[in-house]
Amino acid sequence: MDKFSAMRAFVRVVEAGSFTRAAEALGVPKAQVTRQVQALEQELRTLLLNRTTRRVTATAEGAAYYERAVSVLDDVEELESSLSHAKAHPRGRLRVDVPSPAATLVLLPALHEFCAQYPDIQIDLGISDRVVDLVAERVDCAIRGGTITDPSLIARRLGEIRRVACASPEYLRRHGMPQHPSDLEDETHRVISYFAHGSERLTYVMERGKERVEVHPKSGIAVNDSSAMLAAGLAGLGIARTGAFMAAPYVAAGSLQIVLPEWSAGVSPLYLVYPPNRHVPARLRVFIDWVVKLFDCALSGQTRGPATGLPNVHKELAL
Repeated sequence: MDKFSAMRAFVRVVEAGSFTRAAEALGVPKAQVTRQVQALEQELRTLLLNRTTRRVTATAEGAAYYERAVSVLDDVEELESSLSHAKAHPRGRLRVDVPSPAATLVLLPALHEFCAQYPDIQIDLGISDRVVDLVAERVDCAIRGGTITDPSLIARRLGEIRRVACASPEYLRRHGMPQHPSDLEDETHRVISYFAHGSERLTYVMERGKERVEVHPKSGIAVNDSSAMLAAGLAGLGIARTGAFMAAPYVAAGSLQIVLPEWSAGVSPLYLVYPPNRHVPARLRVFIDWVVKLFDCALSGQTRGPATGLPNVHKELAL
Protein backbone atom coordinates (compact mmCIF):
# COMPACT_ATOMS: atom_id res chain seq x y z
CA MET A 1 0.00 0.00 0.00
CA ASP A 2 1.18 3.51 -0.86
CA LYS A 3 0.68 5.11 2.55
CA PHE A 4 0.76 8.72 1.36
CA SER A 5 -1.72 8.03 -1.46
CA ALA A 6 -4.01 6.29 1.01
CA MET A 7 -3.75 9.21 3.45
CA ARG A 8 -4.57 11.67 0.67
CA ALA A 9 -7.58 9.57 -0.35
CA PHE A 10 -8.81 9.42 3.25
CA VAL A 11 -8.40 13.19 3.73
CA ARG A 12 -10.34 13.92 0.54
CA VAL A 13 -13.17 11.57 1.59
CA VAL A 14 -13.48 13.32 4.95
CA GLU A 15 -13.51 16.77 3.33
CA ALA A 16 -15.91 15.79 0.55
CA GLY A 17 -18.17 13.62 2.71
CA SER A 18 -18.39 11.14 -0.15
CA PHE A 19 -16.19 8.56 -1.86
CA THR A 20 -17.59 9.65 -5.23
CA ARG A 21 -16.78 13.35 -4.78
CA ALA A 22 -13.36 12.50 -3.33
CA ALA A 23 -12.56 10.37 -6.38
CA GLU A 24 -13.65 13.21 -8.68
CA ALA A 25 -11.39 15.65 -6.81
CA LEU A 26 -8.45 13.26 -7.05
CA GLY A 27 -9.16 12.33 -10.67
CA VAL A 28 -9.17 8.58 -9.98
CA PRO A 29 -11.84 5.86 -10.02
CA LYS A 30 -14.10 5.60 -6.97
CA ALA A 31 -13.11 1.94 -6.51
CA GLN A 32 -9.46 2.96 -6.14
CA VAL A 33 -10.29 5.45 -3.36
CA THR A 34 -12.41 2.83 -1.61
CA ARG A 35 -9.60 0.26 -1.72
CA GLN A 36 -7.03 2.75 -0.42
CA VAL A 37 -9.16 3.77 2.56
CA GLN A 38 -10.02 0.17 3.36
CA ALA A 39 -6.34 -0.80 3.23
CA LEU A 40 -5.50 2.09 5.54
CA GLU A 41 -8.15 0.99 8.04
CA GLN A 42 -6.90 -2.59 7.90
CA GLU A 43 -3.32 -1.55 8.53
CA LEU A 44 -4.33 0.69 11.42
CA ARG A 45 -6.86 -1.89 12.68
CA THR A 46 -9.23 1.00 13.25
CA LEU A 47 -12.51 2.08 11.69
CA LEU A 48 -11.85 5.59 10.38
CA LEU A 49 -15.15 6.31 8.63
CA ASN A 50 -18.82 5.86 9.33
CA ARG A 51 -20.46 4.92 6.04
CA THR A 52 -24.17 5.52 5.36
CA THR A 53 -26.18 5.69 2.15
CA ARG A 54 -26.32 9.48 2.41
CA ARG A 55 -22.97 10.59 3.78
CA VAL A 56 -19.57 9.45 4.98
CA THR A 57 -18.29 10.94 8.24
CA ALA A 58 -15.19 10.39 10.33
CA THR A 59 -15.32 8.33 13.50
CA ALA A 60 -13.74 9.78 16.63
CA GLU A 61 -10.53 7.92 15.78
CA GLY A 62 -10.86 9.00 12.15
CA ALA A 63 -11.22 12.66 13.11
CA ALA A 64 -8.04 12.48 15.19
CA TYR A 65 -6.20 10.70 12.37
CA TYR A 66 -7.50 13.27 9.86
CA GLU A 67 -5.95 16.18 11.80
CA ARG A 68 -2.55 14.49 11.93
CA ALA A 69 -2.76 13.29 8.33
CA VAL A 70 -3.48 16.80 7.04
CA SER A 71 -0.50 18.12 8.99
CA VAL A 72 1.79 15.41 7.58
CA LEU A 73 0.59 15.95 4.02
CA ASP A 74 1.06 19.71 4.37
CA ASP A 75 4.62 19.17 5.55
CA VAL A 76 5.33 16.89 2.61
CA GLU A 77 3.88 19.41 0.14
CA GLU A 78 5.91 22.18 1.77
CA LEU A 79 9.07 20.13 1.41
CA GLU A 80 8.33 19.29 -2.22
CA SER A 81 7.51 22.91 -3.07
CA SER A 82 10.94 24.01 -1.84
CA LEU A 83 12.64 21.98 -4.58
CA SER A 84 13.71 23.76 -7.75
CA HIS A 85 11.40 21.77 -10.05
CA ALA A 86 8.38 22.51 -7.82
CA LYS A 87 9.23 26.21 -7.84
CA ALA A 88 9.22 26.21 -11.62
CA HIS A 89 6.08 24.04 -11.86
CA PRO A 90 3.85 24.75 -8.80
CA ARG A 91 1.23 22.15 -8.04
CA GLY A 92 -1.21 21.17 -5.34
CA ARG A 93 -4.49 22.40 -3.89
CA LEU A 94 -5.23 25.97 -2.83
CA ARG A 95 -8.13 26.85 -0.57
CA VAL A 96 -9.16 30.47 -1.18
CA ASP A 97 -11.98 32.53 0.37
CA VAL A 98 -13.31 35.57 -1.50
CA PRO A 99 -16.28 37.96 -1.05
CA SER A 100 -18.98 37.39 -3.64
CA PRO A 101 -18.55 40.59 -5.74
CA ALA A 102 -14.77 40.25 -5.91
CA ALA A 103 -15.22 36.65 -7.02
CA THR A 104 -17.97 37.14 -9.60
CA LEU A 105 -16.80 40.45 -11.09
CA VAL A 106 -13.02 40.14 -10.95
CA LEU A 107 -11.60 36.76 -9.99
CA LEU A 108 -13.79 34.22 -11.81
CA PRO A 109 -13.85 36.00 -15.21
CA ALA A 110 -10.03 35.90 -15.29
CA LEU A 111 -9.34 32.63 -13.47
CA HIS A 112 -8.99 30.66 -16.69
CA GLU A 113 -5.78 32.57 -17.36
CA PHE A 114 -4.28 31.42 -14.07
CA CYS A 115 -5.44 27.83 -14.61
CA ALA A 116 -3.92 27.80 -18.09
CA GLN A 117 -0.61 29.09 -16.74
CA TYR A 118 -0.58 26.71 -13.74
CA PRO A 119 -2.58 23.61 -14.77
CA ASP A 120 -1.30 21.54 -11.83
CA ILE A 121 -2.79 23.86 -9.19
CA GLN A 122 -6.32 23.01 -8.05
CA ILE A 123 -8.37 25.79 -6.45
CA ASP A 124 -11.18 25.36 -3.92
CA LEU A 125 -12.92 28.74 -4.00
CA GLY A 126 -15.13 29.66 -1.06
CA ILE A 127 -17.42 32.60 -1.88
CA SER A 128 -19.05 34.58 0.94
CA ASP A 129 -18.78 37.75 2.99
CA ARG A 130 -18.17 35.64 6.10
CA VAL A 131 -14.84 36.20 7.84
CA VAL A 132 -13.34 32.71 7.98
CA ASP A 133 -10.76 31.48 10.46
CA LEU A 134 -7.93 30.73 8.04
CA VAL A 135 -6.01 28.47 10.41
CA ALA A 136 -8.94 26.52 11.87
CA GLU A 137 -10.62 26.06 8.47
CA ARG A 138 -7.35 25.38 6.66
CA VAL A 139 -7.79 28.19 4.16
CA ASP A 140 -4.59 29.20 2.37
CA CYS A 141 -5.56 32.81 1.71
CA ALA A 142 -8.53 35.16 1.64
CA ILE A 143 -9.48 38.50 0.14
CA ARG A 144 -10.87 40.94 2.71
CA GLY A 145 -12.04 44.51 2.68
CA GLY A 146 -11.53 47.03 5.46
CA THR A 147 -8.98 47.21 8.23
CA ILE A 148 -7.25 43.93 9.08
CA THR A 149 -7.65 43.49 12.83
CA ASP A 150 -5.94 40.10 13.19
CA PRO A 151 -2.23 40.84 13.81
CA SER A 152 -1.29 37.21 13.22
CA LEU A 153 -2.13 37.41 9.50
CA ILE A 154 0.17 38.60 6.73
CA ALA A 155 -1.64 41.17 4.56
CA ARG A 156 -0.86 42.18 0.98
CA ARG A 157 -2.66 45.33 -0.13
CA LEU A 158 -4.62 44.93 -3.38
CA GLY A 159 -5.97 48.45 -3.65
CA GLU A 160 -9.02 50.27 -2.39
CA ILE A 161 -12.75 50.05 -3.01
CA ARG A 162 -14.39 53.40 -3.65
CA ARG A 163 -18.05 53.40 -2.69
CA VAL A 164 -20.86 55.31 -4.36
CA ALA A 165 -24.52 55.87 -3.58
CA CYS A 166 -26.86 54.72 -6.33
CA ALA A 167 -30.48 53.89 -7.02
CA SER A 168 -32.66 52.53 -9.80
CA PRO A 169 -34.30 54.98 -12.23
CA GLU A 170 -37.69 53.72 -11.06
CA TYR A 171 -36.90 54.54 -7.42
CA LEU A 172 -35.72 58.04 -8.40
CA ARG A 173 -38.90 58.65 -10.41
CA ARG A 174 -40.95 57.79 -7.33
CA HIS A 175 -38.89 59.60 -4.69
CA GLY A 176 -36.85 62.21 -6.54
CA MET A 177 -33.10 62.81 -6.71
CA PRO A 178 -31.51 63.93 -3.41
CA GLN A 179 -29.46 67.11 -3.68
CA HIS A 180 -27.49 66.84 -0.43
CA PRO A 181 -26.56 63.96 1.94
CA SER A 182 -28.92 65.41 4.55
CA ASP A 183 -31.80 64.70 2.15
CA LEU A 184 -31.25 61.00 2.81
CA GLU A 185 -32.67 61.52 6.30
CA ASP A 186 -35.98 62.85 4.95
CA GLU A 187 -39.19 60.85 5.04
CA THR A 188 -39.15 60.98 1.25
CA HIS A 189 -36.22 58.62 0.87
CA ARG A 190 -35.45 55.05 1.80
CA VAL A 191 -31.84 54.00 2.25
CA ILE A 192 -30.70 50.37 2.33
CA SER A 193 -28.47 49.85 5.35
CA TYR A 194 -25.73 47.35 6.05
CA PHE A 195 -25.29 45.46 9.29
CA ALA A 196 -22.67 43.10 10.63
CA HIS A 197 -23.62 40.16 12.85
CA GLY A 198 -23.95 41.27 16.44
CA SER A 199 -23.78 44.99 15.62
CA GLU A 200 -26.07 47.90 14.82
CA ARG A 201 -26.76 49.11 11.32
CA LEU A 202 -23.80 51.03 9.96
CA THR A 203 -23.93 54.81 9.60
CA TYR A 204 -23.38 56.41 6.21
CA VAL A 205 -20.59 58.96 5.94
CA MET A 206 -20.48 61.19 2.84
CA GLU A 207 -17.50 63.37 1.97
CA ARG A 208 -16.83 66.13 -0.54
CA GLY A 209 -13.40 67.69 -0.27
CA LYS A 210 -13.04 68.76 3.36
CA GLU A 211 -16.79 68.56 3.96
CA ARG A 212 -17.96 65.51 5.89
CA VAL A 213 -21.58 64.59 6.64
CA GLU A 214 -22.65 61.71 8.88
CA VAL A 215 -26.04 60.47 7.72
CA HIS A 216 -28.58 58.64 9.88
CA PRO A 217 -31.13 57.59 7.28
CA LYS A 218 -34.53 56.10 7.88
CA SER A 219 -34.23 52.55 6.65
CA GLY A 220 -36.67 49.70 6.58
CA ILE A 221 -34.25 47.23 5.03
CA ALA A 222 -30.74 46.20 6.06
CA VAL A 223 -28.56 43.48 4.57
CA ASN A 224 -25.29 41.83 5.59
CA ASP A 225 -24.03 40.94 2.13
CA SER A 226 -22.61 43.31 -0.48
CA SER A 227 -24.23 41.47 -3.40
CA ALA A 228 -27.58 41.66 -1.64
CA MET A 229 -27.07 45.42 -1.18
CA LEU A 230 -26.60 45.82 -4.93
CA ALA A 231 -29.58 43.57 -5.71
CA ALA A 232 -31.79 45.61 -3.39
CA GLY A 233 -30.77 48.81 -5.15
CA LEU A 234 -31.51 47.29 -8.55
CA ALA A 235 -34.92 46.16 -7.28
CA GLY A 236 -35.81 49.75 -6.41
CA LEU A 237 -36.00 49.15 -2.67
CA GLY A 238 -33.97 52.23 -1.87
CA ILE A 239 -30.66 54.02 -2.23
CA ALA A 240 -27.74 51.59 -1.99
CA ARG A 241 -24.13 52.25 -1.07
CA THR A 242 -21.89 49.93 -3.04
CA GLY A 243 -18.45 49.59 -4.55
CA ALA A 244 -17.85 51.65 -7.69
CA PHE A 245 -16.57 48.59 -9.54
CA MET A 246 -19.79 46.71 -8.64
CA ALA A 247 -22.10 49.50 -9.79
CA ALA A 248 -20.18 50.25 -13.00
CA PRO A 249 -21.79 47.74 -15.41
CA TYR A 250 -25.30 48.65 -14.22
CA VAL A 251 -24.61 52.37 -14.51
CA ALA A 252 -23.35 51.80 -18.04
CA ALA A 253 -26.50 49.79 -18.85
CA GLY A 254 -28.80 52.43 -17.34
CA SER A 255 -30.30 50.19 -14.65
CA LEU A 256 -28.66 52.25 -11.88
CA GLN A 257 -27.97 55.96 -11.51
CA ILE A 258 -25.37 57.57 -9.29
CA VAL A 259 -26.86 59.59 -6.44
CA LEU A 260 -24.94 62.64 -5.18
CA PRO A 261 -22.12 62.12 -7.72
CA GLU A 262 -19.96 64.89 -6.22
CA TRP A 263 -19.88 63.08 -2.88
CA SER A 264 -17.80 60.06 -1.91
CA ALA A 265 -19.65 57.34 -0.01
CA GLY A 266 -16.43 56.02 1.50
CA VAL A 267 -13.20 54.27 0.63
CA SER A 268 -12.17 50.87 1.97
CA PRO A 269 -8.80 49.12 1.53
CA LEU A 270 -8.75 45.65 0.03
CA TYR A 271 -6.23 43.02 1.14
CA LEU A 272 -5.17 39.49 0.43
CA VAL A 273 -4.35 37.81 3.75
CA TYR A 274 -2.73 34.51 4.62
CA PRO A 275 -1.39 32.82 7.77
CA PRO A 276 2.33 33.16 8.52
CA ASN A 277 4.19 29.97 7.64
CA ARG A 278 7.81 28.93 7.82
CA HIS A 279 7.69 28.58 4.05
CA VAL A 280 5.12 29.96 1.60
CA PRO A 281 4.37 27.18 -0.92
CA ALA A 282 5.12 27.99 -4.54
CA ARG A 283 1.46 27.51 -5.50
CA LEU A 284 0.38 30.17 -2.99
CA ARG A 285 3.18 32.54 -3.92
CA VAL A 286 2.31 32.54 -7.65
CA PHE A 287 -1.41 32.90 -6.86
CA ILE A 288 -0.76 35.93 -4.63
CA ASP A 289 1.36 37.60 -7.32
CA TRP A 290 -1.32 36.94 -9.94
CA VAL A 291 -4.14 38.28 -7.75
CA VAL A 292 -2.20 41.47 -6.95
CA LYS A 293 -1.79 42.25 -10.67
CA LEU A 294 -5.40 41.30 -11.43
CA PHE A 295 -6.93 43.61 -8.84
CA ASP A 296 -4.53 46.42 -9.65
CA CYS A 297 -5.93 46.34 -13.17
CA ALA A 298 -9.56 45.90 -12.08
CA LEU A 299 -9.55 48.73 -9.55
CA SER A 300 -7.36 51.21 -11.43
CA GLY A 301 -10.30 52.55 -13.43
CA GLN A 302 -12.23 53.74 -10.38
CA THR A 303 -12.98 57.41 -10.23
CA ARG A 304 -10.91 59.32 -7.69
CA GLY A 305 -13.43 62.09 -7.23
CA PRO A 306 -17.00 62.50 -8.44
CA ALA A 307 -18.41 59.27 -9.83
CA THR A 308 -18.67 60.41 -13.44
CA GLY A 309 -16.03 57.96 -14.59
CA LEU A 310 -17.82 54.81 -13.47
CA PRO A 311 -18.39 53.30 -16.93
CA ASN A 312 -14.59 53.21 -17.30
CA VAL A 313 -14.48 50.73 -14.43
CA HIS A 314 -16.71 48.42 -16.43
CA LYS A 315 -14.20 48.66 -19.27
CA GLU A 316 -11.38 47.74 -16.89
CA LEU A 317 -13.32 44.77 -15.54
CA ALA A 318 -13.69 43.31 -19.00
CA LEU A 319 -10.01 42.34 -18.59
